[in-house]
Amino acid sequence: MLLAVDAGNSNITVGVFDGDKLLSVSRIYTDRGRTEDQYAVELLEILKLNGIDTPAFEGAIISCVVTEITKILCRAVRKITGLDPVCVSVENSAGLIIDIESPSQLGTDLIATAVAVREKYPLPCIVMDLGTATKISMVDAKGVFRGCAIAAGIGISLNALSVKTSQLPAISLDAPRCPIGRNTIDAMQSGTVLGTASMLDGLSVRFEKELGEKVESIVATGGYSSDIVPQCERDIILDTSLLLDGLKIIYESCTKK
Repeated sequence: MLLAVDAGNSNITVGVFDGDKLLSVSRIYTDRGRTEDQYAVELLEILKLNGIDTPAFEGAIISCVVTEITKILCRAVRKITGLDPVCVSVENSAGLIIDIESPSQLGTDLIATAVAVREKYPLPCIVMDLGTATKISMVDAKGVFRGCAIAAGIGISLNALSVKTSQLPAISLDAPRCPIGRNTIDAMQSGTVLGTASMLDGLSVRFEKELGEKVESIVATGGYSSDIVPQCERDIILDTSLLLDGLKIIYESCTKK
C-alpha cells in the first residue's frame, strides 16, 4: 500500500492506495505549531479509523506547500510507517517539464495536479484547484506546465467580507436564486459563487487565446470545486482525487529509477 499526504495551507489530505485503488481519503487541520509526535498520533488515529494497518505500507509520498512543517511531516510519516517518504519537488516530478521563469518556486500541489492530468486527460488541459487559494494552471499539448493564475480562495474572500464589513454575515456556498441579489445573502452568494464561476470561465477563455489553440479538457479539484463547478458555463470535469493520483504517479516514477 501507498500512503499519500498532501499538506496545504488549511488542511492536510491523507490518501491510502492499494495498487490503483484509492482506499480512503481523510483530512486533518494544518497546524504549524504541532510537533512530529502530534502529527504521528493523528495520522495513526486516522489510519486506524479507516481500518488501515501501518505495517502494510510499502511506500509513502508527501507534497507540502507549508515549508515549515515539511520536515516535521516527513519524520511523523517515518515514525508510523518506518519508511522514508518521497518528497515532491521540481527534481521529483515524474519528468514534468516546467516552463516558467522560476521552476523552483512552483508549488508541489501544482506539480502533482499537472502530472495527474498529463496521464489522465486529453491535452492541452486547464487545471483548476479551488482550495485556500484558487489556482488555474495550463498544461500544453506536450504535457509541459506553462504557468498559472492565482487568486484568493473562496474561504479567504468570504472571511474577509464578514470580518472586514460590519453588516455582512457569514454565509453558505449555495448558489443564489438569481444573479441580481435582492437581499444580503443572495447578493453575497452571487458575488462569491457565481463570481468565482465566471472568473474560472473567463480565465479559461483567456488561457486558450494565449495558448493559441482550443483546450481538450478542463479539470477542477480542491475543497470548493464541487460548490463552484456546477455554476460554470464551460464543460469542466470534477476530479476530487486528482492531486492524490498525481502523488501516486510521482511515487511510482521515483521508485522505478
